[in-house]
Parts: sequence; C-alpha cells; structure tokens
Amino acid sequence: MHLIIAEKHDAARRISEILAGKKPAVARVSGVDTFRFDDRVVIGLSGHIVGLDYPESYNNWQRVDYRDLIRAEIVSKPTQERIVSALRKLGREADHVTIATDYDREGELIGVEALRILQEVNPSVKADRVRFSAITKSEILRAFAQPGEVDFNLAASGEARQIIDLVWGAALTRFISITSGRLGKEFLSVGRVQSPTLALIVDREKEIESFQPKPYWEIYADLEKGIRARHAKPRIWNRDEVDHILNSLSDVARVRSISRGERRDRPPTPFDTTSFISAASSIGFTAANAMRIAEDLYTNGYISYPRTDNTVYPPSIDLRSLLEMLSSGPFREDALELMNGSLIPTRGKRSTTDHPPIYPTSVADKNDLKEDQWRIYELVVRRFFATLSGECVWETTSISFDIGDELFRANGSRILDKGWRRYYPYSRAEENVLPPLEEGEELKVLGHEVLSKETQPPARFGHGRLVRLMDELGLGTKSTRHDIISKLYARAYIHGNPIRPTKTAYAVVDTLQRHAPAITKPEMTRTLENDMLKIAEQKITKGEVIEESRQMLESVFDELLAHRKEIEDSLREGLRVDRIVGRCSLCGSDLIIRRGRRGARFVGCSGYPECRFTLPLPRGGMIVVTERRCETHGMNHIRIINRGKRPWDLGCPYCNFNNWQAKKESETRRMPELGDISGIGPKSRERLENAGIKTLEALVSTDPASIAESTGISIKKIIAWQKSARSIISGGEPGGEVPGSSTC
Repeated sequence: MHLIIAEKHDAARRISEILAGKKPAVARVSGVDTFRFDDRVVIGLSGHIVGLDYPESYNNWQRVDYRDLIRAEIVSKPTQERIVSALRKLGREADHVTIATDYDREGELIGVEALRILQEVNPSVKADRVRFSAITKSEILRAFAQPGEVDFNLAASGEARQIIDLVWGAALTRFISITSGRLGKEFLSVGRVQSPTLALIVDREKEIESFQPKPYWEIYADLEKGIRARHAKPRIWNRDEVDHILNSLSDVARVRSISRGERRDRPPTPFDTTSFISAASSIGFTAANAMRIAEDLYTNGYISYPRTDNTVYPPSIDLRSLLEMLSSGPFREDALELMNGSLIPTRGKRSTTDHPPIYPTSVADKNDLKEDQWRIYELVVRRFFATLSGECVWETTSISFDIGDELFRANGSRILDKGWRRYYPYSRAEENVLPPLEEGEELKVLGHEVLSKETQPPARFGHGRLVRLMDELGLGTKSTRHDIISKLYARAYIHGNPIRPTKTAYAVVDTLQRHAPAITKPEMTRTLENDMLKIAEQKITKGEVIEESRQMLESVFDELLAHRKEIEDSLREGLRVDRIVGRCSLCGSDLIIRRGRRGARFVGCSGYPECRFTLPLPRGGMIVVTERRCETHGMNHIRIINRGKRPWDLGCPYCNFNNWQAKKESETRRMPELGDISGIGPKSRERLENAGIKTLEALVSTDPASIAESTGISIKKIIAWQKSARSIISGGEPGGEVPGSSTC
C-alpha cells in the first residue's frame, strides 16, 4: 500500500481528488478520515502531531530551578493522539510512503515527525518526498511524477528552532513570572523573538511620549482660476516671519515661471510573505488573519503557497497561461487587456529556490468564497496583474508666482497612462490639474490662509510595518512573525491597531533592558536564526547550534541572577502601576485591580480597610488598562482579552457598573407578565390570551376549570400557574432567573 501524508485534512482531500481523477472513497481510521483510491491512501495531519516538552518532573514551577531547564532532557509527546494512532495502523500495511507536507522548514519537520512514527512500526518502509508550491492539478501531477528525497537537514533546522524556543521561553518565563509574583493564567512570558519584538514597540512608544512638538506655520494664497499656491518656504518656524510675509503680499500674483516634466511610478514587485502582510494590513487585516485566510486559499487551490521570501517569478511559471485562466472569470477584461502586452514582470531583490512569489493559481468567483477570502484573493490577483503592467506615467507642472515680494508655488499633476494603477487600486493616486497659464500672466489674489501646525511624533506600528521591521532586523521568519504578534496580544502586552504597549509591557521591557539587555536586542536572535539556516545547508550540526543557544542563555541568567533583587523590585512596582485604574472618589487613594479569595476580580481602593469602595469586574479574560480615561469618573477604560475571541471593550468600570444597575432596576420595575411564570411558554401564553387571560390578575381571578376547558391545558397546570401568579403579585420572584449581568 502506498501511503501519502499531507499537512492538513483539506490538502489531503484535494491531493487525493487530483491523483484519483475523481472523488476517492473515504474511510475512517482511528477516527480520522482517509482518502482511498487504487492502492493509495491519503491522510491529512493537523500540523505538528507531536510536540517537544520537558518531562513531568519539571512541571512544578516552585520546585525546579530555572537554570535546570536550560540543560534538562527534552522529550517528544504526541499532541494529536488519534492521528498518531491512525499513522501506526496504516504504517503496518504500507510499503511506500510519500511525504506531501508544505514545502518549507516547518513542513519538512512535520513530515519527518510522521515518518518517524511510521518507522517505529515498520522500519523497512520506503519513503520519498514531493514538493509543490500550489495545490493545482498540474503542480500535483508534476510533483508526484518527480519525487525526491526527504530533507532531514532541513527538518533538523526546524527541530533546533523548536528546542531553542522551548528552552529560552520556559526558563525565562518562569524566572520573570516567579520573580514578579505573576503566576497562574496571568504569568509573564518572555521569548527569544517575542521580547525583542516587544522592545521595538515599547521603544517606539517612549519616542512618542518624549517627543516635544515644535510649532510651525504654512501660508497659502487662493488665486483666481481655482489655483491654491503655497509659500516657497513649506514650513515657517517664526511667527514674526509669518507676519512679515503677510505684510509683504499684494493683491496680484504674477506668473514667474512654468516648468513641465514627467514622472514615472514603477509597478510593485511580486508578493513575498512580508509585502503581502503589509498590503493586507493596509486594507484592514491583521497579520494573523491575513495569513490564516491565505493558507485556506492555498489549501483549496486558489493561490500559491503564502510562506515565501521570493520576489521573482521563476521561468517555470507560464504567465500567459495564468492570464488566459483568469480571463474566464470576474477579472476577464483586465486579464485580456494584459495579454496584449509584452508580459515582462517586475523583479524584487530576493530570489529563492523554494517557493515562487504569491500568485493566483485558479479562478474564483465572488460567490465561491467568503467575503474576507474574496478580498484577499482579489488582492493577490490584482497584485499579480500589477507586476505584469507598465509604469504609471504622470505629467507634472510646477508654477512659480510672485505675490508682492514673496515667492509662492503651485504643483499640479495628471495621469497620462495609468499603467499598473489601472489594475491595483490599493495605492492612492490623486490628480491635481492646473489651468493653462503663461509666464508674466497676472491673477487676482482672492485670499490668504495661515495654518498653524506642530511637528508630529513618529507613528505607532501597524501590523504591516512591524512585520517589515522584524524582517529587516532578522526577528523570526516569514512563517512565525504574524504568530509572534498574536502572542503579544494574547499575553496582554499590546492592544489596539496601530499597536500600543500596556504598562505590563513597559515593566517587563524596562527591567530586561536594564539588567539583561541581550534579551531585548535582535542581535542574539539574528545570530541563532542564521545558524539554523546553516543546519539546513549542512555547514553546522543541530547539536552545535542548540549548545550555542544554551551557552547564550546561561550568560543571560548570569546577569539576571546577579540583579535578582533589583529585577523583583522593578517588576513588582511596574506591575502595581499597571493595575491602577484611577483615583477613589471617596478618599483619593489609588483604585487597583484586585482578586478575591475565591478568584473574583474587582476594582478596590488601596485605602482598604479604611475605605471599602469596590466595583466588580469580569471573572475571565486578561485585563488591559488602556490610556483612555472616563471624563465623568476619571477612571481608565478597561479592555478584556480572551484567546480566540475579539477583544471586549468594557469601558469605564464605574460607568459599566452604573449601566448594569440601571438595567437591573428597570427589569425589576417591569410589570410582571404571564411569561414570567415557569412553564408558560409562547404557545401556552397564546392559548391563554385567546381565552381572554392576558394578565396575572386575570389568571388568578378566573375559575381554573373554565380556563382548562377553553384552552385544553390541564387543570393541574392551571392551578400551579395561579399559585405562582399570586406569589409574584404579592411581591415574590418570577419563576425564571433574576436578571443579572455577565460583566459584574
């Protein structure tokens, strides 16, 4: 039996359909769907089916010394028991196995993990590897016609990354969490890539906070013929100079000179992962969502593999055939128009041999995809079109005016040839057409405008900009950068987009930068990333790189432990500040987020026990104290982060509590109804109302036998309902639950 192993279920299904030429039979093995045809069986994994971890004896954070984790034994444990069981059963029958997982370092390791499980039960099984960049008929058939060997060196590179990240993350996270006293679900995490990335965000926020704005002025003149000219000095730093210029102006603007030229905007280069995430970010997608959707489109055959560093189309891609394919779908007109051109694609700076840039591999209609999937698919298609297009050509005009003793300028531009912008509308291009004028011509000055402005601080990072910076600094890989950002959100280190760090992030980064700066800088991480690439190239062994990383970590711990007391004081003070949400209106003390003996969280006054002011908070989720402040109560707004869900903006805790109280009071004041009685549902209520019983008073005052006769409801139920109605009327509770609030 020939066993084929794909990375995911959907990929296995598509590969089996392509190879079989029809829908194959589906058979369940250990609860896992497999696809069967001829003598072949295709099974999909679920990414990594085994994980690396420490033995259970290392699980107790309090008893195991942090440094013991650096050189502790690492064990492999199944994470997908059913898939592992299915592989073992199938492995006993297989005489040939083909690894068809994603073609990159992570995919190679996932395939090798599965192969090892098979070899445990069948050491003699023959193995080969197929590599493809798109799950399309031509790519899959070509790959299976030319199988190669499994790349154990590439897999070893991926395994080294897993071990290094586990050791660094576990040892540093335990040290920081225990030292700071932040344990349980709210532990503080530190990572080899995560911490330098967080430091970038915190450092940018510090730049913004320390920025001193400098005032300046801009002067504009509105002329007849709809012309708006700007003073030759774009920024004027002295108000006295502004007044001097205004006093020097006349009512007539004389054209001093006119110059015309041409500007050409080069079309964009093909999408690699970094530029794709950046483009998707500009249209509203987070890095993680963009990659998740792209991977779904790849698995279902719509686009090529989205994890790539390549920005050059290889000769093997038939660009004209792709346009012919796309001409049969919703992009017909654009595709046909491009086919009349020379089809010379743009080229980026990076060319790799593993995967081509991201490009469309099959036609999709808007109805075939979900809305978000369509937007990403259209982005990929339009980028592909843009890379095959010509330059955007502009005619530029610059006119100089003398207004009194001062020089003003007006710049205009209009598009002569849209070029690539015809197909790629995501980059703004605004025209400003100036009327025809001649040198020496005079125009009336209709008015002046002085704009008072200030220099602006550097902008916060959006997802796209942060991913590009991580790429430039060698932090993470194309496959991991979006996951790193997601982890920072999940740990409540950052919030919002553009990204803002929380006070917890400040506390952690400030402490590490003072006492173990190597953790927060990209140099150490970049060194290890380069070494892991060398493993795949057989220039260095996996063991040597892991040993190097352990020695690095030991030197980091030498610094940490030498300053443990200062680190503890710094973290605890920083985290205490992070829990402050405002000032107590009763005594003026700090209001702090606290946790009760039974786990309930609340806002409590630091003046306790003298002051007992409290406000309830949700029991679950990570709490982020944001910078936004309530104008009424002076309290910071709160955001709740739950993994896998959208953040919930609770707002001001005091306003939230007051709103809940008002809602509860209005529900309490509500006139009781028939539906308040347990057992009276919509149908029973309809029967009672048809019989003239529309209120609790009517129910109580009417003979139960006559109600039963006219409604068909048993007299026993009627009597029980009447008893409940009397209780409600006399001041008791309805039969249902008392209204409450999930926020309190």
